[in-house]
Amino acid sequence: MTVLVGQLFTGVSIGAVLLLIALGLSLTFGQMGVINMAHGEFIMAGAYTVYVLQGAIAGAGVSLLVALPVAFLVAGALGAALEYLLIRRLYARPLDTLLVTWGVSLILQQLARDIFGAPNVQTRAPDWLTGNVPVFGDLTLSTNRLFILGLAILAVAGLTLVLRLTPLGRRIRAVVQNRDLAEVSGIPTGRVDRLTFFIGSGLAGVAGVALTLLGPIGPTMGTNLIIDAFLVVVVGGIGTLKGGVIVAFVLGTLQSLVEYTTTLSVAKVVVFVAIVGFLQWRPQGLFTLRTRSLA
Repeated sequence: MTVLVGQLFTGVSIGAVLLLIALGLSLTFGQMGVINMAHGEFIMAGAYTVYVLQGAIAGAGVSLLVALPVAFLVAGALGAALEYLLIRRLYARPLDTLLVTWGVSLILQQLARDIFGAPNVQTRAPDWLTGNVPVFGDLTLSTNRLFILGLAILAVAGLTLVLRLTPLGRRIRAVVQNRDLAEVSGIPTGRVDRLTFFIGSGLAGVAGVALTLLGPIGPTMGTNLIIDAFLVVVVGGIGTLKGGVIVAFVLGTLQSLVEYTTTLSVAKVVVFVAIVGFLQWRPQGLFTLRTRSLA
């Protein structure tokens, strides 16, 4: 029982990481239809924000807490600039957004190499995130993974409140459901698109802060994460937030349980095969978005 609960917690923590990575993409890709291959580099920007702030602030705990809003702003500003300079001209051409953002991701990777160097760097974890929390018997839960789980829950709750209760959220949902009707109704769709991209990219920066607690960071860390993020959004259902939440934790738990009896590589293969099989059965994903579009 102790082993089973431990593996389940590991799976939930993996799911929390996947959720943080995919949460911003659920806006920029799932709700706006933009295939943003630079999303992983926004995660990298958030991770390097921690690295820079730790050089300026002595306490690792203080620098980590300060990095959360700063990384959100840095990554969000990068996303808003990308939308204003390039993406807004390509909303009707999704494949072109893939090629353009892929080029932007390569530029950002090279920029990170020029500034921070090619080798990976390690950040310091606060003392209060380096131990384990005893639960019962021999079962202990990693403090840093509990922190990431809490951060993922707060991010989902915050995004849900913004989309459901604020004027900006209502405008975002209106533009997603029918852009033309929203525009003739007086909603500034260009400004809404930019703010949506800012929020989605900012959440990627927060995910980058969380990932510094799990290992080293480097210029290519986003490349290793972007595919997982797209899989979570696609399997959960394009444009639906609750689908991404459920799928992230299911995939994380499945990977953890399979990895315990085999290896990480085999677990990745099993998860991928499960995704392919699910999409063959339900290609629209777990949930579908109801819209007023006539297309």
